[in-house]
Amino acid sequence: MSKINLITSVLNTVSAPIGRLLISFIFLMSGLNKIGNYANTSGWMESMGVSSSLLPLVIIIEILAAIAIIVGWKTKIAAFLLAGFCVLSGLIFHNDFSNQIEMIMLMKNFAIAGGFLILVANGPGNFSLDKKLGDKI
Repeated sequence: MSKINLITSVLNTVSAPIGRLLISFIFLMSGLNKIGNYANTSGWMESMGVSSSLLPLVIIIEILAAIAIIVGWKTKIAAFLLAGFCVLSGLIFHNDFSNQIEMIMLMKNFAIAGGFLILVANGPGNFSLDKKLGDKI
């Protein structure tokens, strides 16, 4: 096997699980951070016109969907939920288009949503519970 074929084989094997970890880790940490800063997060949501009664749901989605994607379980469903979360939260919290930082944050949310939609389309790849269990969804 040539060096290029070996490198390609290794990249094909590890890219999906590493990619799942990298794209999901921000949500896992964000959800855990919201637990530790519950009052501050609740107040910030209210100041943005969003009911803080949604905060427990946000935390649950961020943490559980992130873990599901990291381990590759029900990946397409979890990725679809987080893609929608990214678009919705971006439009709600980063909608000051006159502020360059807010525009960048919105585009970041859209880019992450795009990554999740690629998971929806292609599945979890290697080293996933979905693949081990033969789960198509």
